[in-house]
Amino acid sequence: MVLPVGCKVFGLFLSMAETDLDIDYVARLARLALSDEEKQTYARQLNQIIGHMDKLNAVDTEGVEPTAHAFPLVNVLDADEPREPLPIADVLRNAPESRDNQIVVPKVVEDA
Repeated sequence: MVLPVGCKVFGLFLSMAETDLDIDYVARLARLALSDEEKQTYARQLNQIIGHMDKLNAVDTEGVEPTAHAFPLVNVLDADEPREPLPIADVLRNAPESRDNQIVVPKVVEDA
C-alpha cells in the first residue's frame, strides 16, 4: 500500500517520499490475525482514509479557531429540582430479583 507524501500515520510523520505501509506490521500492532483477503480490504480502506486526510490537510485553516464541536453546545436538560421519589414497588417492579427493598445483582468481584 502506498501512502500520500508527508502523511502522519500512527503518530509518526512519514518522509516526503512515498512510503509503503506494511499491513502485517499494523495488524501485529493491533494484535489482529488477518486473512489475505482482509489484508487487501483493510489496506484499500486505510489508503482511502489516508487519501481523505491528505485532502483535509490541503484545506487552508489559517485564522480558524480550533473547536471541539462544530456547533455551540447548549444544555438541553431540565432544571434539577427536588421532588418525591418513585415508590419502592415501582422501582423494583422490573428488577430480575430483589431483597430487602434492594436490587440483587450478580457478584462480579472475586474474593481476595
